[in-house]
Amino acid sequence: MIFGKLDFVAIGDVVTDAFIELDEAWVETDNPAKEKELCMKFGEKLPFKDVVVVPAVGNSPNAAVSAQRLGLKSALVTNTGDDDFGREQVKTLRAQGIKTKYVMMHKNKKSNYHYVLRFGAERTILVKHTEFPYAFPNVSPAPKFLYLSSLAENSLAYHHQIAGYLKQNPTVKLAFQPGTFQIKLGYEALKDLYTQTYLFFCNKEEAQKILGTTDTDFKVLLKKLQELGPKIPVITDGPNGAYALSDDKYYFVPMYPDLKDPVDRTGAGDSFASTVTSALALGKPMSEALLWGPVNSMSVVQQIGAQAGLLGRAQLEQFLKNAPAEYAVKEI
Repeated sequence: MIFGKLDFVAIGDVVTDAFIELDEAWVETDNPAKEKELCMKFGEKLPFKDVVVVPAVGNSPNAAVSAQRLGLKSALVTNTGDDDFGREQVKTLRAQGIKTKYVMMHKNKKSNYHYVLRFGAERTILVKHTEFPYAFPNVSPAPKFLYLSSLAENSLAYHHQIAGYLKQNPTVKLAFQPGTFQIKLGYEALKDLYTQTYLFFCNKEEAQKILGTTDTDFKVLLKKLQELGPKIPVITDGPNGAYALSDDKYYFVPMYPDLKDPVDRTGAGDSFASTVTSALALGKPMSEALLWGPVNSMSVVQQIGAQAGLLGRAQLEQFLKNAPAEYAVKEI
């Protein structure tokens, strides 16, 4: 089947998430690092409030759905098992309008299935990535954007294949939102990707880890990230907003005010990054694209899972129209 030119092609692992809402749990900070720890009684039967199973999610699938709802022709390059979970994932992607030509299903491989322990608005995720035999397809005709995020730990060679594709197709812009393993690999291992990245997304702690610094000045962090290769680095700071460097201008955008208390923060970062990318793909300037991202993040955290709250373009523009006066991008 021929789909024609795609606008947005996301690359990354797909997973089914089972959201388990805990009942009898609590949070402690009595460890040396004073980090928050989710605690439950050991060796007992523990009641839970509810479970919600959401197929076909993950950083990159979430981004593909986000772009599709905003009006872009979107596809996903991913791998899954030829099992019931994998078939459900493909069916769900197609129902969302995502082109699945580049979804590879593997016999005798288990599809990714994660458990999300919900406690309040926060979540702790039990993850296990199946190691698939990654091979990057010939995505043709070349899309406007590739969007790369989380992959399993056997994917280093796959990253170099993607870098090779970008060299052969210089009109394609890469948006890179590194996952845990990609950050762990470090800059040198992925230098060929960093140097070809157009948009780069991470949070403050991830930026510090990538750069090997404890500096907290966002302008310094953005400039150092840009020196690694990305043309437009963007750093999020949770509820405190986000920062970007583009065309020698430093920007700050606050978070869009929540309509009500967050239900589940899963996918807030994915929705921000994919929405900013989508706005640029739709021809918006960076100053306007940054306003789009927090709106979708605000909507996503109002529902369980990373996709249920993703907005269509008309809905998003209505929120922008009704935004409070203080919701504005500022040069810093």
